[in-house]
Amino acid sequence: MHKTLIVTNDFPPRPGGIQAFLHNMALRLDPDQLVVYASTWKRGRAGIEATAAFDAEQPFTVVRDRTTMLLPTPAVTRRAAGLLRGHGCTSVWFGAAAPLGLMAPALRKAGAERLVATTHGHEAGWAQLPASRQLLRRIGQSTDTITYLGEYTRSRIATALTPEAADRMVQLPPGVDEKTFHSGSGGDAVRARLGLTDRPVVVCVSRLVPRKGQDTLILAMPRILANEPEAVLLIVGGGPYEKELRKLAYETGVADSVHFTGAVPWSELPAHYGAGDVFAMPCRTRRGGLDVEGLGIVYLEASATGLPVVAGDSGGAPDAVLDGETGWVVRGGSPEAAADRITTLLGDAELRRRMGERGRQWVEETWRWDLLAEKLRTLL
Repeated sequence: MHKTLIVTNDFPPRPGGIQAFLHNMALRLDPDQLVVYASTWKRGRAGIEATAAFDAEQPFTVVRDRTTMLLPTPAVTRRAAGLLRGHGCTSVWFGAAAPLGLMAPALRKAGAERLVATTHGHEAGWAQLPASRQLLRRIGQSTDTITYLGEYTRSRIATALTPEAADRMVQLPPGVDEKTFHSGSGGDAVRARLGLTDRPVVVCVSRLVPRKGQDTLILAMPRILANEPEAVLLIVGGGPYEKELRKLAYETGVADSVHFTGAVPWSELPAHYGAGDVFAMPCRTRRGGLDVEGLGIVYLEASATGLPVVAGDSGGAPDAVLDGETGWVVRGGSPEAAADRITTLLGDAELRRRMGERGRQWVEETWRWDLLAEKLRTLL
């Protein structure tokens, strides 16, 4: 059987969507045929202890580099090649193509027969800059397959590759655990604990950073409240933008209708999705296209929970919505557009039910982890 070496900076306990993507895929591969080579989450005793505790719980082998960021240096490449040979691996999965995929030629020389490099949103940014385009081109030439999240990222990244490498691209998005995210996930208990039982709830689950569009939702709240005076915006997650968002809510006069939960443990996220009547994250592209949404798995997790979604138009976010069926895509950064769609959904229970049911069906048909893990196994 083929044994696989995963080479990545993006692995728990470091938080984030890419980290969750890789870990979920790893858990669905044969643990006896898998070795993970990853960076350490944080320096210092607490970070090292947290990383060691996480690794000890995994069913597969995890080897950590002492650095917090793996780069394709000669030393890192030598260690990856040594792990490949020492564990008898015949395939390599680069958790993020850029920049670790630059090690592909050396690992092929060390014995790798299959090399798969996965791209996310940041590689679409790399494709726009001359120097990084050349690096992406080298990665495409030296790997067997570059995977992409959706049509947006494929179309951007393909322009940096040779035609042959572009033809070998395969879609491999993250999946959704439909058994974890569902309508009975505990939303009523969260609403009761937060004092929101009888209020219409717009929920946004995401890191608090400008691209995600929580500020757009806050600016939309006066229009929403004009139609639904008891509505509340439930902002779930932590991040560097929280202070600015709290200030914006106060300045906009809607602070009493915006609730910040702060960071929430992953185990409690399904219930927080379930606390909403509508899910909204009107993400937008920033920094001239360098800060872009790769896909937006949160929309699919919300759909699996049975919620209609309101998404922004940044990058691959529209790939996670059947526009008009599971929700709507609005122009990112437009409070008016977001308010219009959210108000329509809050005022129409039958429409919410219909869109939520369609979203759940779509996730079960297309986005389940087991379907996507089987595709990865085939690639490797």
